[in-house]
Amino acid sequence: MAPELELTILMPCLNEAETLATCIGKAQGFLARTGIAGEILIADNGSTDGSQDIARAAGARVVSVTERGYGAALAGGIAAARGRYVIMGDADDSYDFAHLDAFVAALRDGADLVMGNRFRGGIAPGAMPWHHRYLGNPVLSSVGRLFFRTPIGDFHCGLRGFSRAAVLGLNLRTSGMEYASEMVVKATLAQLDLREVPTTLSPDGRSRAPHLRSFRDGWRHLRFLLLFSPRWLFLYPGIALLWLGLVVGAVLLPGPVRYGSVTFDIHTLLIASLFVIMGVQSIAFAIIGRRFASRYGFIPPSGTYGRLLESLTLERVLLAALVLMGAGVAGLVWGVAEWADRGFGHLNPSTTLRPLIVATTALVCGFQLMMSGFMSSMINIPIYERRVTDPLPPDNPTA
Repeated sequence: MAPELELTILMPCLNEAETLATCIGKAQGFLARTGIAGEILIADNGSTDGSQDIARAAGARVVSVTERGYGAALAGGIAAARGRYVIMGDADDSYDFAHLDAFVAALRDGADLVMGNRFRGGIAPGAMPWHHRYLGNPVLSSVGRLFFRTPIGDFHCGLRGFSRAAVLGLNLRTSGMEYASEMVVKATLAQLDLREVPTTLSPDGRSRAPHLRSFRDGWRHLRFLLLFSPRWLFLYPGIALLWLGLVVGAVLLPGPVRYGSVTFDIHTLLIASLFVIMGVQSIAFAIIGRRFASRYGFIPPSGTYGRLLESLTLERVLLAALVLMGAGVAGLVWGVAEWADRGFGHLNPSTTLRPLIVATTALVCGFQLMMSGFMSSMINIPIYERRVTDPLPPDNPTA
């Protein structure tokens, strides 16, 4: 085993022959100037333009990562790094590897993840497309701060430093561009020490188009943020729909409501019923999603949420579902009786359909709760559990 170094400067690489030597030279100059014991590591993701030979000739170490993708290349590089700290950056000469002093200082001061902030450090003309600078990056960073309460202002800066041990402990899983968001989100949820330093962004030195695809990769980042936040994806929309449906339904249940020339009646009550059903299902998805994410390590466990999940036992959920379904069935039986009293003829919407809408809504919501309760309990079943008939481990006879 090679001795541990203080710093690994990591560059993911896919056909970067035009700029790779320049980036390596700047990184070597930084190490020589500061006297830091470090290495330059190129995580090659299948280059076909001779980037591997260029990197070795320039004095860098090359590790081959067969799984394709930006995140996969970085994960492979981090696993192979020998440094206690890792500073990663793109090999397109858009980031200045000659001036990494602020990153190293913050890491030595105890930071777990140090993000560059291009908006504070300066973006050179032509370095970032306008829709990235004024729309994509600000919007996605704002969403990330809102969802996860992270202090990071530039979620997608490609120049960042971190403690190798801390990032390995995050169990990062994505293989694409969303790896950048996953690192920030999981570091925030794990309550690591996150800091930002200003950094500059220059136009890259390549003659070809970048690997980044604006809308595809932007959607992947947004999708990741939503999937890792069941509250914003399911819970808050569900509460809003449920509240709106209940309020509108309560107003319209006694009879039509007229505002000026507009009358809200049975049709609006049906829409309110739909909102209630959608809200209940969305809240159920939030609970199931949070339980799944916590159980399988996507999101760290929450004490408050854990206590809530413990209180929502299958038996309690089934009891609530049976009450709702019983009320719904009773309402439907009443409706059939009313219909029979009228000789199975025309029914008055004002006196009959309103209660039937409420009864049907209760029946559907009860059925949803019952199915969601069983699904949530299935997720809670341990994957690895010793059966009663299995022999005891030889080193633990009392297990």
